[in-house]
Amino acid sequence: MNNNMTNFKRIGHIALRARDIDATIVFYRDMLGMEEAFRMYNEGGKLTTIYLCLAPGQFIEIFPDGLVERKIDNDTIGYSHLCIEVEDAAKTLETLRARGLPVDRELQTGLSKCRMFWTHDPDGNRIEFMELTPESLQAQAIKRLELL
Repeated sequence: MNNNMTNFKRIGHIALRARDIDATIVFYRDMLGMEEAFRMYNEGGKLTTIYLCLAPGQFIEIFPDGLVERKIDNDTIGYSHLCIEVEDAAKTLETLRARGLPVDRELQTGLSKCRMFWTHDPDGNRIEFMELTPESLQAQAIKRLELL
């Protein structure tokens, strides 16, 4: 690995605040198939956080009680989308569509030569599902940088 790299291991979690915690958990757990890892409560017993496991050591952290909507589009500065790498984008799309997944952009090959499709969660947060093909720029960079 390049000596200029820091001691980073991976992204540990991404945190989202949900307007409707139940609908959000149904989406990530039941529709996408993530396993609920644990819940945290404050001293008064009120739910504060739910952790869902995306992959070993990687989590989606959901906070309840969101009140203020944020514009989510291609012009907003800040968070843009979550990308989940999958083994087979076509098969993943077929499975998730059968579960009722709303599809915002159909399966396509991107500029980086990866295969991808897009959806959104109940709060409009955009989610990309990406398959790294051998010719994709990401796969080439991983190989070149010896990241895996």
